[in-house]
Amino acid sequence: MANELEGIHLEVLNDYLHAHIDGFEGIQHMAAFEAGQSNPTYVIQTSGKKYVLRRKPSGQLLPSAHAVDREFRVMSGLAKANFPVPKMYLYAAESDAVETPFFVMDFVEGRVFDNVQMPQLTPDERKQVFEAMVQTMAKLHAIVPDDVGLGDFGKQGNYFTRQIGRWSKQYKASETDKIPEMDKLIDWLPQNIPADDETRVIHGDFGMHNLMFHPTEARIVAVLDWELSTLGHPIADLTYNMLPWYTPSLAKRPSFQGLDFAAHGIPSFDNYMKRYCELTGRDPIENPSFYRAYNLFRFAAIAQGIVARAIQGNASNPRAMEMRQVVAPLAQLGWMEAQKTGA
Repeated sequence: MANELEGIHLEVLNDYLHAHIDGFEGIQHMAAFEAGQSNPTYVIQTSGKKYVLRRKPSGQLLPSAHAVDREFRVMSGLAKANFPVPKMYLYAAESDAVETPFFVMDFVEGRVFDNVQMPQLTPDERKQVFEAMVQTMAKLHAIVPDDVGLGDFGKQGNYFTRQIGRWSKQYKASETDKIPEMDKLIDWLPQNIPADDETRVIHGDFGMHNLMFHPTEARIVAVLDWELSTLGHPIADLTYNMLPWYTPSLAKRPSFQGLDFAAHGIPSFDNYMKRYCELTGRDPIENPSFYRAYNLFRFAAIAQGIVARAIQGNASNPRAMEMRQVVAPLAQLGWMEAQKTGA
C-alpha cells in the first residue's frame, strides 16, 4: 500500500475507512474504473467485500460540476424508499486520505447494457429488460421528495422554463456553426411549454448505460451516476430515457431506428409511454412532440458544448469533429418535432 493513486493516500485512506465503516477489513487492492467517468471512481477490494469510492476530480472545476455531495445525498435519500441504489457508507468533504471530497458505497455486482439494442439477449429477454426499466423509472417518479428528505434538492416548478433558458445560453456561448433550426427552437420552446407542472426527483441521465441489472435476472439492482439529478419534471426524464426511439444512431450511440420492434422484443414508443402512464397512474401524455423537441434541443446543446471545449483545447480532437457532425441533425430533428405541433 506504499504506492498512491492520484490524489489518494492509501495508507491514510485505509485507516480512515477502518475508523468510519463498521467491519471494514482493510484495503487489499484498489484500482480505478475505466476512463469515461466525469468523477474518478475506484473499486476497493478487502478480504471479504468490495466497495466503490467516488470523488471529485482534482484541479480547477466549474462551481456546480462534479457534485459528489449531491450524488451521496440523493442516493441516501432514495434508499429510504427502497429504491435500487447502492448502500451508502460515508461522505467526506475533506480528509487527509483523499485530496478532494469523496464518498464510499457498496460495489454492486451485475450487468450494464451499454448498447441499447442488447444484441446478446433474446427478444423475450429484451422485453423483460424494458419492463424492468420503465417500472424502475416509474418507482423513482412516484417518490415524493419531501418524504425522503429531498424537498430542497432543487428548485420547485418551472423546470422546462429554467432548463430551456440554461441550455439556450450555454449553446449560444459555445456556438461554432450557424444552425437555423437551433435558433428556431430557442425561440419556439419557451412559448410552447405544456401547462401541467409537477416536481419529482429526476435522474437527468436515466439511460440504459446507467442501469445495473442482476447478473442473470431482468431486474435492476442499482441505478448509478446521479451527477445530473435534481428536482424536475418527470416527463423530461421519461422522454430523455426514450431518445433511442426517436433519434438515429449518432456518434456511435446505437438507437432503435430501422429495427423491427416486435421481432426484437422492443416496445413501440407509444406502448412504452403508455406503460409508464399506467404505472404512474397519470393520464395519457399530450403533445409528446414538445418533449421530443426539448430533448433533441438539450442533446444538441450538450453536444455543441463538447465541440467548443474540445476545439479550444485541440482543434484536431477527433471527439470534437465527431460531435460536430451531430449538432445540426439533432437540431433539425427537434425542429421537425416542433413542426408536428404547428410551429
